Order: sequence, then C-alpha cells, then structure tokens
Amino acid sequence: MKLITAIIKPFKLDDVREALSEIGVQGVTVTEVKGFGRQKGHTELYRGAEYVVDFLPKVKIEAALSEDMVEQAIEAITKAANTGKIGDGKIFVFDLEQAIRIRTGESGPDAL
Repeated sequence: MKLITAIIKPFKLDDVREALSEIGVQGVTVTEVKGFGRQKGHTELYRGAEYVVDFLPKVKIEAALSEDMVEQAIEAITKAANTGKIGDGKIFVFDLEQAIRIRTGESGPDAL
C-alpha cells in the first residue's frame, strides 16, 4: 500500500478529483494549506501599503492506494494539475505500513 500526497493549486482541485475518480480512486482527503517553493511568495498592495505574502494558498490531497494503482494516480494528478507555470505543485509517495477501517475493523488493503 502507498500514500500519495499531492500539493496543487487550489483551482485545480476539481480537475484532479475527477481524474482520480475516473481511474477508480475511491477516497481522498483534502486540506487547505499554505506554503512556498521556488515562487517565494509575492507582493500585494492593500489600501496603499505594499506587503509581502510569503505563503501561497495550496491544496493538499492525500489518497491511500494499492501499489498497482500508484503510477496511474501519479499520471492522472500530473495531467490534471499541470498549468505549465511555476507553482503547479509536487507529488510525494510514501510506503503505507497499515490501514484500518474503523467501522468494520478491516485492515490492510481491504481497508482501502
């Protein structure tokens, strides 16, 4: 089992969710987060005062998958989240040691 974490631009969330649904991913967790990478934030003007926005709004998507779906999921997220501009995001893949469905007590791949 693997845990995929993707950090993407917020307006791409619906596209990514649809792409993952199309390949059979049944559940995802979405969190609104802030961060920066190579963008290093930007400056904005508010009521005549200029200030620096260091952390940009992003969305973090997490999905627990069986190993045979990982490459499909990576491809789906990459295609759906790509704008071709800086700040499109990153995808991280982690080994998932254990998963347990609380309602039924199922564990391992059955819990996914």
